[in-house]
Amino acid sequence: MPEWRISPIIATNGDQVGSGAKGSALSTLYVVATPIGNLQDITLRAIETLRQVDVVIAEDTRHTRNLLTHLGITKRLISHHANSSQSETAAVLDALADGDCALVTDAGTPGISDPGAIVVEAAHRAGHRVVPIPGASALAAAVSASGLVAGPFMMLGFLPRKGNDRRRAMARIAIAGMPVVLFEAPSRIGDTLRDLASSVGNRPIAVARELTKVHEEIVRGSLVDLAAHFADREVKGEVVIVLGESSDYVDEAAPSDIAALVQQLRASGMSASAAAREVAELTGMPRSEVYDLARNMKGATDPED
Repeated sequence: MPEWRISPIIATNGDQVGSGAKGSALSTLYVVATPIGNLQDITLRAIETLRQVDVVIAEDTRHTRNLLTHLGITKRLISHHANSSQSETAAVLDALADGDCALVTDAGTPGISDPGAIVVEAAHRAGHRVVPIPGASALAAAVSASGLVAGPFMMLGFLPRKGNDRRRAMARIAIAGMPVVLFEAPSRIGDTLRDLASSVGNRPIAVARELTKVHEEIVRGSLVDLAAHFADREVKGEVVIVLGESSDYVDEAAPSDIAALVQQLRASGMSASAAAREVAELTGMPRSEVYDLARNMKGATDPED
């Protein structure tokens, strides 16, 4: 049986990983995708990169240590997560200044609705090279298996949980009309599908959970039907929602759509000025015109305006 050999990883400038001089400003941050569930999904290039770098920057060092142990790799680990301080980000840059580092997240590709983006931005600003090592991605997996995305789409990550920020996000989805991809926690999937149904109408949708794992499930249907399906259901595992485009999707919002959006925001408790500002930002329509529309909404009153 032939012996497989993996050639050294070549960086974008032709250097091998780990070949830069210690303390060199040319040290590289490798953004390494790791499995989202099935460990067999890690790439040969990712394994070799993790073997050759000096330090691995991880969202959760315990989780990443388990992965590295499975791969037979021992590395120094540095933690960096959503709640990391500026001093902790500085510590990451100090490690990067001393040699090549790999950035990983708990699952999938770092930097997509993920605190890894902070490290990537800091590395760019400090003058380091950033090299992607692509691989598993919940976003790509869900979109490819949904059958609902054939062209442009919006990726909004995790929606705000409440308040005007959440209403604004729902309005943005409604006015855009194009397919939208969202991440959601299992405990909030029922509430999110309900809010989407009341905000954007009955569009086609796919809900994917536990992707690449033993209990993987992809459910397709109408938004109204799936909102009812998940209303009282206990769901486990991270969820990806792929919302299909509206049946009357066009690149530019019609006046009737803008009026409906203003009415939706006003009904949620927004003042005329706040609703006008939001809709103007979403549609590109002059704010003064939207404000006049908002002020003239039947039954709308604003004590403060």
